[in-house]
Amino acid sequence: MHPRRILLAVTGLSPQILTETLYALGVGAAAEHERFIPTEVHLLTTSEGARLARTALLHPDGGHYHALLRDYPALGRPTFDETYIHVIRDPAGQPLADIRTPQENASAADSITALMAELTRDEHAQLHVSIAGGRKTMGFYLGYAFSLFARPQDELSHVLVSSPFEGHPDFFYPPATPRRLTTRDGQHIDTADAHVTLARIPVVRLRHGQPEALLQGHASYGDTVAAIQRSLQPPRLYIDLSRKLVQCGTSDVRLPPAQLAWLAWWAQNALQQRPAQNWRTADALSFLALYRRVVGIDAIAYENAQRRLQDGMEKEFFEQNNAKLERAFRDQLGLAAAPYLLATRGKRPHTTRGLALALSAITLVA
Repeated sequence: MHPRRILLAVTGLSPQILTETLYALGVGAAAEHERFIPTEVHLLTTSEGARLARTALLHPDGGHYHALLRDYPALGRPTFDETYIHVIRDPAGQPLADIRTPQENASAADSITALMAELTRDEHAQLHVSIAGGRKTMGFYLGYAFSLFARPQDELSHVLVSSPFEGHPDFFYPPATPRRLTTRDGQHIDTADAHVTLARIPVVRLRHGQPEALLQGHASYGDTVAAIQRSLQPPRLYIDLSRKLVQCGTSDVRLPPAQLAWLAWWAQNALQQRPAQNWRTADALSFLALYRRVVGIDAIAYENAQRRLQDGMEKEFFEQNNAKLERAFRDQLGLAAAPYLLATRGKRPHTTRGLALALSAITLVA
């Protein structure tokens, strides 16, 4: 069991989604292995949703969150107060009262993406996400963000409440001592008849290989979707040494001079029908010629490389540059990096590396 267990729910004008989910996870679970007792609870909502949550859940006079914990001690005392209520804000930092316009939906998506990145950064934490509340677009964004960030230990769910208790303004969970409620048409109902269950939702997990900017919460939802979309496009590698420009598909990749020259060297080998290389067969002089075009003949960095490779390609130099190039691609492109990584061929000790791109997909402007 992970020491930090986080429940994240999104709500709009129905704060009872949170208590219903917490009840279903810890009390209504059919089997021990299905139970999830959080150590902290986070709520993502609008400014109006936050006001309702503070009043209905956390108020010292009749707050339903506190009542739930008193009724069911097995739930423990998860940390949840006003500081754990996250309000969706617009690009100017102003809280949003509702999610209606395209701009407000974009702000909601960005807020959800940033919070999901933050909560999944702790490898010792387990996250359970409920998409039951809020507007439908909020639930969709939260589910999609879960797919992008979720680790193997994380879970996604939707809470199910039986009729006529679903949506009833006075129903927050089945209390330990049953209560009588009145429906809108004047009918009396008994909370002992309520059924609150949880539907766990399987998803495709895309976290592995995501760009580092996304995992650190530095990319917007739109940028994230665009990056994944680019990963599905046909690969195209464009290198312009004079402009120090590298493009993979439609994405610019920033490389320091040494890695830029190293990539150009691999591209040149491919275009000259010599894609498979190892450190024994690698032509150090052709690499140095490309490196000189990038940094200039008087550059100290070039002179150091020339001195290091004066007797031919060095194994450590070869392997270090391959590793640095791959790391740069993975950090900046994530899933889209795959076509541009050096492919390994053969078995040791005769293993070779090389670009696997079609020649028509490579452009080298030297």
